[in-house]
Order: sequence, then structure tokens, then C-alpha cells
Amino acid sequence: MTKAKAAEKHGHSKKNGKALSAAIPAVAAKSALSRVSPLSQDPHATRDTREKVLEVAIGHEVRAFRKKLGITVADLASATDISLGMLSKIENGITSPSLTTLQALSRALGVPVTAFFRRFEEERNAVFVKANEGVDVERRGTRAGHQYTLLGHIGSDTSGVTVEPYLITLSEDSDVFPTFQHDGMEFLYMLEGEVVYRHSNNLYRMTPGDSLFFDADAPHGPEELTHLPIRYLSIISYPRGRGGD
Repeated sequence: MTKAKAAEKHGHSKKNGKALSAAIPAVAAKSALSRVSPLSQDPHATRDTREKVLEVAIGHEVRAFRKKLGITVADLASATDISLGMLSKIENGITSPSLTTLQALSRALGVPVTAFFRRFEEERNAVFVKANEGVDVERRGTRAGHQYTLLGHIGSDTSGVTVEPYLITLSEDSDVFPTFQHDGMEFLYMLEGEVVYRHSNNLYRMTPGDSLFFDADAPHGPEELTHLPIRYLSIISYPRGRGGD
């Protein structure tokens, strides 16, 4: 082999190595997606309107309180002198319990009678934010010139999870900040510009349309502001009572 061909082959090998290295995060992400188990929820499913029926709401609460105490249907039936069959019908929302029955259940479960009506009376909230009407808030990254615009907030819901959707804007005044760490999970969706984003020991070059979903307990954040201005959605979720960064 001539020196020229050897050099050409060596250069081609180095280029391939760089290309392969650059593709590793994307390949790893595709591989991870291929291993994801089927979703347990159907995103297109519709809820039966029976959930708004009083009997169904009461049954749901009775079952939830019973399970919280770690007792069986038979245990509850014995403690309340309600037949096993009747109690099963109550928990499944098939029958409407009398006030006397509800009182017996409240004593056995250690909750007020009104607790059984919580789901029926509970409101389901939604927040609509018009374009450019999000609320600018201060977070750790604000000190580095990162603009956080909160796109919605629901103070109380039934999920037990807090979700914070932000529009993040990076400009000429922004600094890199690859050391965020907080509880929960985070999802990024790139809208404008280009950024090299770090998560733990991995770097991801993100352009419009790219997304990144990760465990937010590992250090993460913008490592390189490649093309400004940069805008991306950041959706942070964590168990209620435990804050983000």
C-alpha cells in the first residue's frame, strides 16, 4: 500500500470515528426507546361518564381508604356488619349505600362521612395561557441569564405529581450552566437555535425538533450555546412536596 493510500485510509478512519462518536447519543436514545415496555395507559382512551356518578365516586373512595389501611373486603365487612356481597357492590359503584351504611363505613375506616364524596365534588382544572402571556419567574438559572417563562400551574390535582412547564430563552446575556440538579424527571423540546446540552457525562447537540427526556437528579444543563437565540420547552415533573431547581 502506498503512503498516500495509507494516509487516505487513516484519515477516512478518523472521520468515521468522529461521526460514530457524534452519533452515539442518538443511537443510544433509539436503543433505549426500542427497549421501552408497552404503555400501561391508552392515551386515546375515554373515561366512562360513570365516574361522575355519585355511587361510583363513593365506591372509589371506600376502596381507596380500605386499601390504605391494608385490610381486605372481608375484614371491612366483618367490622361493619355489611355483607360481603353488598360491600363489593358498593366498592364497584353498583349500588347506592344508605346513610346508615356510610356511617358504619366511616367509623370502620376512621374517616368522616364527607370524605366519601370528595371525588364526586372535586373539580378538574385546566390552565389556558395565551401567546406571550406566560409569567416570568426566577429560578437558579436566572442568575446565568436564563429566562424562565412559566406556561401554566395547577396548585392541586388528583395525580400526586407536580408538573411545571417552562419556555426557556437563552440570549447573548446568557451563560452556560451544565450543573442543574433536582428531583423528578425533565423533558426538553427544542424550538429555536442550537445548544449542546449536558446530562451527566453525555453531550447532546440539539436543534429545532430534537427532544431530550432524562432523570433530573443527574447534573444537566446547557454546555455550549452554539446558535443564539435559543428557545426550548422544559417540562419538569416531581412528587408533590419535593421542589425542582
